[in-house]
Amino acid sequence: MVTFEQMSDIQLIELYKSGNNQAFEALLHRHKNYIYSHIYAIIKDEDASNDIFQDTFVRIITCIQQNNYTDTGKFRYWATRIAHNMVIDFVRSNAQSDLVLVDPTDYVYLNNEMYSDRPIEDEIIEQQDQIKLQMLYLQLPDNQRDIVRMRFYENLSFKEISERTGVSINTSLGRMRYALLNMRRMIKEREVA
Repeated sequence: MVTFEQMSDIQLIELYKSGNNQAFEALLHRHKNYIYSHIYAIIKDEDASNDIFQDTFVRIITCIQQNNYTDTGKFRYWATRIAHNMVIDFVRSNAQSDLVLVDPTDYVYLNNEMYSDRPIEDEIIEQQDQIKLQMLYLQLPDNQRDIVRMRFYENLSFKEISERTGVSINTSLGRMRYALLNMRRMIKEREVA
């Protein structure tokens, strides 16, 4: 049997329209963080953001029940546009307050990577790259590997590295330079992307 998590947004909407309230709860659960984050990014006020978020979903429910939602495969963007309009209405109605709308006019919300899910392929590639780099790192001579570890993994300055290792700052810098040259050479030899 197909679970709510496996259903598409339109399947959940159709189930909700036929009277299944749990389908709408699943839809809300799926998109709540994204839409709330969008509201909060503009308003910067937790209480106001919560109120607008609730009003947004009341409006979404009303639109769905009145058959005013046309499936384009982009429910999240449609819902976010409703939330954005609710934010604008809120700011206009509270114009006398000291609330400031953080919304530069040239900012594009609908095609911004900050508001989209990261493709799983990117995460897999990044993990593979990290494994390859770790393998190359382990092949460095001990003194170079120690410098790389302290600089990049422990975030130490070259002064701190020289104090910890008992060598001069120039020696630490030189070992780092050779470590990077060695890693670049190994990357080129092994044709690592």
